[in-house]
Amino acid sequence: MLNTIVIHTDPWWNPAVEDQASDRAHRIGQQRPVTIYRLVAKDTIEEKIVQLHQHKRDLADSLLSGADIGGKISTEVLLQLISES
Repeated sequence: MLNTIVIHTDPWWNPAVEDQASDRAHRIGQQRPVTIYRLVAKDTIEEKIVQLHQHKRDLADSLLSGADIGGKISTEVLLQLISES
């Protein structure tokens, strides 16, 4: 049985777009295993985007679970994201 392989090489600012692409592969593969790879070079803006994705997911998960861990990104973190490119 062949596997379906998805390779994400250019992260989008919106992680839901990548999730939709991965979900589409699962629907296409249906009975076959789907393997998803994310290729990201170290010390690049893409690496920072992936880190931002994780922060967004953590924030969304906390909001949906009813936890109150904050809702805004700090000014320092925002400046760091845009100045270290």
